[in-house]
Amino acid sequence: MADKTRMSGPQLALGVRLRDDARFENFHGERNAGAAAHLVSLCASTDRFMAVVCGDKDTGKSHLLQAGCRRVDELGRTSVCMSIEELLRFGPEALDGLDSPSLVALDDLDLIAGNPGWEEAVFHLYNRVTDQGHSLLISLRDLPGALTFELEDLVSRLRHGLVIQLGIYRDDDRMTILQSRAEQRGLVMSDEVAVFILRRAPRKLAALLEILDRLDENSLRAQRKLTIPFVKSVMAW
Repeated sequence: MADKTRMSGPQLALGVRLRDDARFENFHGERNAGAAAHLVSLCASTDRFMAVVCGDKDTGKSHLLQAGCRRVDELGRTSVCMSIEELLRFGPEALDGLDSPSLVALDDLDLIAGNPGWEEAVFHLYNRVTDQGHSLLISLRDLPGALTFELEDLVSRLRHGLVIQLGIYRDDDRMTILQSRAEQRGLVMSDEVAVFILRRAPRKLAALLEILDRLDENSLRAQRKLTIPFVKSVMAW
């Protein structure tokens, strides 16, 4: 689990609890396999790094940040993963003292673009982390230069980091992810059933996994296998 022993206040409350399924081994789909492999190598090394994971929603940015923290923890070092969305209401001071872990991960950093106080706080955090020889892992919805950051020094730091671009999942990747997540829950999902779901479900991966949650719950309650008639009755398709 990510290290929070040296933090207090909002940091203690908001350090992201790593999801059990947020592992590199559970990051499925060929589209972004190369990006994941790159992060695996970075996190396995004791060398300092600064990486920026860029991509639209539903490309797995949060999953990769958490997986990176988990890998660092497993190797006997320390990490913390913070959600900028959760930190915003506490103000830029929430980043104070956040430089002790070996890896600091900041998810959805684009949310502070155009906010001078937050941009300056992130810039100073970057300097403190690197001065201590630690690593920084950040997620953004787009490339650093394409966002509306106003502090040029911060943009410069982000641009000099290793940029890892994620692509939108293709249908075959979504099918792989759906069936793999079903298997993790002890469900057997045939190709026929998976295709049936994909043709009717929203394209966003989050919505697809919500459907799987619903099917899992109903399958357990009814003691039924995932067949097309059963899926159709649960989802009213």
